[in-house]
Amino acid sequence: MAGNPPTGDPVQDAPDVTAPQHAAAGLPAIAHTLRIAHEQMGVRRTALTLLKVNQKDGFDCPGCAWPEGDKRHAAEFCENGAKAVAEEATLRRVTPAFFAEHPVAALADRSGYWLGQQGRLTHPMYLAEGADHYEPVSWERAFDIIAEELHALTGPDEAVFYTSGRTSNEAAFLYQLFAREFGTNNLPDCSNMCHESSGSALTETIGIGKGSVLLEDLHKAELIIVAGQNPGTNHPRMLSALEQAKRGGTKIITINPLPEAGLERFKNPQNARGLVGGGTALTDLFLQIRLGGDQALFRLLNKLLLDTEGALDTAFIQEHTHGFEDFAATARTADWDETLRATGLRRQEIETALRMILASRRTVVCWAMGLTQHKHAVPTIKEVVNLLLLRGDIGRPGAGVCPVRGHSNVQGDRTMGIFERPSDAFLDALEKEFRFTPPRAHGLDVVRAIRALRDGEAKVFFAMGGNFVSATPDTDVTEAAVRRARLTVHVSTKLNRSHVITGARALILPTLGRTERDRQHTGEQFVTVEDSMGMVHASRGRLAPASPHLLSEPAIVSRLARRVLGTASTTPWEEFEKDYAAIRDRIARVIPGFEDFNARVARPGGFTLPHGPRDSRTFPTATGKANFTAAHVEYPRVPEGRLLLQTLRSHDQYNTTIYGLDDRYRGIKNGRRVVLLHPDDAAAHHLADGDYADLVSEWTDGSERRAPGFRVVHYPTARGCAAAYYPETNVLVPLDHTADTSNTPASKSVVIRLEPAGRAEGTPAAPDATSR
Repeated sequence: MAGNPPTGDPVQDAPDVTAPQHAAAGLPAIAHTLRIAHEQMGVRRTALTLLKVNQKDGFDCPGCAWPEGDKRHAAEFCENGAKAVAEEATLRRVTPAFFAEHPVAALADRSGYWLGQQGRLTHPMYLAEGADHYEPVSWERAFDIIAEELHALTGPDEAVFYTSGRTSNEAAFLYQLFAREFGTNNLPDCSNMCHESSGSALTETIGIGKGSVLLEDLHKAELIIVAGQNPGTNHPRMLSALEQAKRGGTKIITINPLPEAGLERFKNPQNARGLVGGGTALTDLFLQIRLGGDQALFRLLNKLLLDTEGALDTAFIQEHTHGFEDFAATARTADWDETLRATGLRRQEIETALRMILASRRTVVCWAMGLTQHKHAVPTIKEVVNLLLLRGDIGRPGAGVCPVRGHSNVQGDRTMGIFERPSDAFLDALEKEFRFTPPRAHGLDVVRAIRALRDGEAKVFFAMGGNFVSATPDTDVTEAAVRRARLTVHVSTKLNRSHVITGARALILPTLGRTERDRQHTGEQFVTVEDSMGMVHASRGRLAPASPHLLSEPAIVSRLARRVLGTASTTPWEEFEKDYAAIRDRIARVIPGFEDFNARVARPGGFTLPHGPRDSRTFPTATGKANFTAAHVEYPRVPEGRLLLQTLRSHDQYNTTIYGLDDRYRGIKNGRRVVLLHPDDAAAHHLADGDYADLVSEWTDGSERRAPGFRVVHYPTARGCAAAYYPETNVLVPLDHTADTSNTPASKSVVIRLEPAGRAEGTPAAPDATSR
C-alpha cells in the first residue's frame, strides 16, 4: 500500500551538508525513484504506471519536454519524471473532509512541500467571500460563480487567463478560443517566465521562436555547447542523448557558474556500464562563468572567429544572412580585458573553447534559464545565434539552436495560441474559422498581469494549471496583488499555495491528470502534446480517475464557455467536449503544420512540425534571411561587498513542486533554506560554513527585500556569485527586474547583501521549505 501523507510539516534542524557529487543517476537514482513511487502509488500501481510513461501507446510524462526517439527503452523515464508521475498517480486524496478540517488561513501557514504531499483533489471546492473554509460545490454552481464575476466586469480585459505548460494542445486551443471570444488577449503563461527570451531572440534572428534541431542532431553533432543549463536535475533524459553523442565522438563544452554532477559524469541506469561501472564522462571543457557573462563570452568568440582565416562559412553568410557587416564591425570591438572581467574566465580557457569550435563542422548550442533570466537575455541569445550563423550551423544536420524547454507541452501551448501578443495571421485564421471578431490589442504577460491585479485593473484571475503565486517573482507583491482579485480560479490536480492565496472568492476545479483515462460521450479520448523539438504525439492515460467528480480540461473549458458565452457563441462547444477529434479538425484548419491532424497523430510516435530554418534554410524574418545582430555587450555590475544571486531548483524539485527536502547531487539533505557561496566570498562576509544569514536584495529604486534564515554552504561556485532555491527566494526578485524585450523576470541576476542571522548555537534553523 502507498504511504499516508504527512500530518504535519517536517521539523528540520540544520540541514546536513556533505561534499557535492561528481556523477549523476546510477543505482541511487533507481533506489530513490522506487522509494518515492512506492510511497505514493504502491508496488503494483508503480509497475503498471511507469512502464507506460513516454511510450507510443502510453502517456506523456507530466514533467519536462525532452523528446523521445523512435526506439524507446521499456523504462523511458528519469528519476524526476517518475516523481512527477508518482505525485499525479498517488493513492492519497484531498477530499471535502480535508478542507472542513483545515481553515484556509492555517493552510497558508503550511509549506508548499506539505500541501503537495496531501494527494489528489477530488471535488470542486468553493471559498465564499468572508468564509474561512473551502466547501464542496457542484460543477454547475462553480460555472455560475465564474460567469457572475466575468459578466460583472467593466470590460473583458479585467480578466486574466493564465496557463501552465502541462495543458494539452486540445485544452490550450479551446482555452485561448474561449478567452478571445470573451474579448481579451490576456493569456499570460509560464513561457513568460522561462523561454520568452529565447522566443524573442529566435523570432527576430531566424524567424521562428523554436529550436532548430531534432534529437538525432545531437547524436550527429561534433560539438555540443551546454550553456546555463543543469540537465541532471531539470532535463535528466537529455543525459542519455549526451552520452550517445559522446560515444560517437562529440565534444561537450559546459558553461555554467556551478559545476553540476550530471554534466561531469552520467551513470546511465538503463545499462550495465551506468549501474556497475564508472559511467560516461560528459564535459570536455568546463567554463565556470560569472552570472550574466555569457553575452560577453560569445561576443569575444565571434570576434576571434572573424579574425581567424577560413573560420567562416562565407557561402552561407552571403546566401542566407542579413546584417553581417554591421555585426562584424561591432564584434571586432570586443575587448579581452573586459571579457575576462565580465566572465571571470582565464584567457587560455576561452582560447581552448575557440579551438574546439574551429575543429567542429557541426555545432549545437543548448541553453535554459541560465541564459534567459537576465536583463540582457535576449541579446545574449542573439549572440549565440551569431556564432552559429558565422559557421553555417543553422539548417545543417547535427547543428543548430536548442533552447531546452522546461515543462511538458509549454511549447505546444504557445503553438496553440496561448500568447498575449498573437500574430495577425493567427487571429485572421480564428476569425475565418469561428466567425467572430477576435480582439487585436495586445494582452498582459505574467509581470504585467501581476501589476494589473496589484493596481485593481484586473479583477478575475483564472489559472489553467500551475502554481502562480509560487512561480512568480516578488512574492509579497504578487500575493498582495492576487488577494485584491474579486475571484481566483485554479484548475488543478493537486493542492498548492495558489489555492490558499485567494481573491475575495475562490474556486478549485479538479481535473484529470495525464495518467488517467478520459472517457467522453463518444468513447475514450486521447490528447496531444508538442515536445521541445517540435514533435507532436498522442498521450493516453490508463488509470481510473482519482475521483468520479473530476472533469477533463477540455470539458471544463467547453462547459465554462457555454455558460459564459451562451447563445452569442456559434462555436460547437458541446461537440468539442464529446469528441476531441473535432477539436483537432479545427486546429488543422487554423494552425499551419497541423494539416490532417487526426490521421497524422494516429501514427505511432506522431509527426514533426515544419521548421523552415531547419528543413530548407528558409527564414521567415522581415528580411527573408537569418539576421545577424549587433547589440551592446552588457553584464551585471555588482557594488562592492555585494553578490549576484541566481535562483535554482534542488534535485528533489520540479518547477514549484517539491518532492523532498534533499538535493543529493549538491550534498544537501533535509533542508532547502541554504545559500551556496564560494568560500572566499563567504570569508569576505565573515561567514563560516554552517553560519546563518539573511539574504537582502537591493533594487535600483532603493527598496529592499528580505529572505531570512539561510544556512551558509561553502560551495565551488563562481566568485562573486551565490545560489539558492526558489520559490523560497522568489521574494527577492523585484517585479520590475525583467529582461529587455521579453519581460521575463531576471531571476538569475539579483544583487544581494548578506546579513548574519544571529542564530544561537543549538537553536533550530528557520523553518525550511516554507511557503514564503
